[in-house]
Amino acid sequence: MKTILIIEDDPAISRGLEESLKAENYDVIYEENGESGFKTAQSSNPELIILDLMLPGKNGLDICKELRQEGNNVLILMLTSKTEEMDKVLGLEMGADDYVTKPFSIRELIARIKALLRRRIEIQKDIKKFSFGNVELDFKRMETTKKNKQVKMSLKEFEILKFFISHEGEVVSRDKLLDEVWGYENYPTTRTVDNFILMLRKKIEDNPSVPKHILTFHSAGYKFVK
Repeated sequence: MKTILIIEDDPAISRGLEESLKAENYDVIYEENGESGFKTAQSSNPELIILDLMLPGKNGLDICKELRQEGNNVLILMLTSKTEEMDKVLGLEMGADDYVTKPFSIRELIARIKALLRRRIEIQKDIKKFSFGNVELDFKRMETTKKNKQVKMSLKEFEILKFFISHEGEVVSRDKLLDEVWGYENYPTTRTVDNFILMLRKKIEDNPSVPKHILTFHSAGYKFVK
């Protein structure tokens, strides 16, 4: 049974989510405070976190950022309001895997959860292992090593690399990356792509400022070179 951690300070929302998720045969943990939610995320090893942005104690952006900095690649689904457009972008740049805007339908949220869990399984198929330079990728185990040292990456970073590998040698536009990797036709900004590329370069390139594998083609996009 997959475990889902809900970090949400609105009891009405959290109770509804808990009942619906248990009906879908998920094991559910609930925290209403950012600090306690962060500690539970570290200790309980959930498959997915439903994370509200505005929380007492520690906000959702900080929780997401700190988990990723620790190398935790748990799936994170953020809950945002319609007035938090920039926070949606920041959340995804901090490492969130998806977001749902309040008010939302339980059916939509559960569909997003299932899609995220399915994507994690899909990323493990087809290309099992791939290496370039001094980097080795194991998509089945979702593990990355560079110079024989482990490098922690999120699901989204694995998805971006897998897409690049599948299009090796091609110049891929930012819009195509958004459509194919994020799957949103009307995504807020292509800046998110650039920020993810910067983060990836820091992890896989020997000299991120002079990359050898993920190359920039100004006004056109990016190209992956093995």
